[in-house]
Amino acid sequence: MALVPCQVLRVAILLSYCSILCNYKAIEMPSHQTYGGSWKFLTFINLVIQAVFFGICVLTDLSSLLTRGSGNQEQERQLKKLISLRDWMLAVLAFPIGFFVVAVFWIIYAYDREMIYPKLLDNFIPGWLNHGMHTMVLPFILIEMRTSHHAYPSRSSGLAAVCIFSVGYILWNKWSYMTNRIVSSVLIPTKDRFMIIY
Repeated sequence: MALVPCQVLRVAILLSYCSILCNYKAIEMPSHQTYGGSWKFLTFINLVIQAVFFGICVLTDLSSLLTRGSGNQEQERQLKKLISLRDWMLAVLAFPIGFFVVAVFWIIYAYDREMIYPKLLDNFIPGWLNHGMHTMVLPFILIEMRTSHHAYPSRSSGLAAVCIFSVGYILWNKWSYMTNRIVSSVLIPTKDRFMIIY
């Protein structure tokens, strides 16, 4: 019976991430129309990671409720795999990237708002959505870490996976930037090039 509040909380968090993602994707912003769309932004990638992570948490909870007391060895083995995937994803992607996005966004925002979130974006993104993307990620993940036991991977494999993700994101960002520069040099005049791309 102790799992029921955690299950309800995880479902609520998953639904909030789905709502944030749907509202963010519904916004008509010029940067969403360029190559890479929303996937250029670490904030959006982080939201997808958090939604997938909490989806796996909900799936794990449902599986544990359905397999409890069944005695089926195969189901128990599959449940253990699902739990290890959940724990790996928390340690390697959900917590490090979620913490990084929140910390870096608000530090740069406090230093110089125009550098990371210009006032122009207030016309597109409402305040509640901004906080959903850049603030609530950390409390949600800390609640998950506090309410459930997790077995973390070894430090070396965790760091290797975070580094692989980071290098992949940097390469993807460089690729999308260069692709947008090439497309913009062909399609639009030189003086407006930078403003239309980003």
